[in-house]
Amino acid sequence: MTASQFSFQPERWNTLRAQFAAVIFALAFLPNLTLTLIVSGGNWSLGLTLWTLGVGVLSAVIGYVLAAAMLGPLIRLRAEVEQDDVEVDGPAGDPGEVRALRSAFTGLLLRLGTEQARRGAFMATLVHDLKTPLIATGHLTRLLIGTHLSEPERLDVGGQMLAENARLLALVQQMADAHRFERDAVQLSKRPTELRPLLDVLAARLSAAAAARGVMIRVGGQALAEVDAAVLERALLNLTDNALRYAATEVRLEVRQVGTAAELSVSDDGPGLSGALDELAQPFNAQPTTIAGQQYTAGTAGLGLFIARRIAQAHGGDLHYHRQPAPDLLTGLPDSPPSARLAAPAQDLSVLTLILPEVSHETRDC
Repeated sequence: MTASQFSFQPERWNTLRAQFAAVIFALAFLPNLTLTLIVSGGNWSLGLTLWTLGVGVLSAVIGYVLAAAMLGPLIRLRAEVEQDDVEVDGPAGDPGEVRALRSAFTGLLLRLGTEQARRGAFMATLVHDLKTPLIATGHLTRLLIGTHLSEPERLDVGGQMLAENARLLALVQQMADAHRFERDAVQLSKRPTELRPLLDVLAARLSAAAAARGVMIRVGGQALAEVDAAVLERALLNLTDNALRYAATEVRLEVRQVGTAAELSVSDDGPGLSGALDELAQPFNAQPTTIAGQQYTAGTAGLGLFIARRIAQAHGGDLHYHRQPAPDLLTGLPDSPPSARLAAPAQDLSVLTLILPEVSHETRDC
């Protein structure tokens, strides 16, 4: 044996097994030493002391061996974790504490695996969504450079390039917002705000995109709430953009005062969400969804829902979703003309509602 084998190495003794042996040694040696001194009348005896020390060392060795058996399930669990092969149940004879630790580990590994799969699928979806406008812009650029176009055709190609660029910038902005809102709290500067003008501005802003899809945007209602108008507009923009993407003929933006809360609803006559809002409103959700008979990956679509919910929660409210028959919603919009009500689609509407706390009476009186 070399001298290094007997050298003091703290990492070898800083273990539960060594600490358990040390406790057993102390429990065996100190009481026996005290009893020896009492029996000998205070007269120190080398033989009794050596005997007591021997009993303590023997007890420590036995404790060290027993500790190995007691820590066996924990050592086995550590080996499974290192090999990334943790059994869910484990041996039936494991102590309750080890079973609880095993359950916690398997739950953690399951969550990490799910999150990794979600992020991987999301990145694949994101790459696809980023490539689409870039490829379209490339084709349009080649058309603009390599083809002799008339002035109207050149203006049309330029408009399409601007639209693809805006689409790309919007997706990048969604990614930035989702990343920031996932890590940090939403910073707000709230003040009493009439909510109807926000909807009017949003409808005007998206009117061209709606017309290109053959979709009509209608606005109705009045309400007052204490909000950060700029941040709230981003939430409404995400919800309305999703609604325009899947609407068949119509998107409705409605605001109303309900008791002590203000409600902002974005509804459309599309097929609606395929799953629960809690599952879809995630920053890295790539859950497949079926919309109008086609399979979509909700990776980037889920960003808008996640951002809208985080903004609503930052205002002290929340985001809710439900399906509602079209006639019920139409009768709740007195601003709509009778002709618009008669022309409304009969199918159920998909409704996403932002619930916001009502402005306080003290603030309202100012």
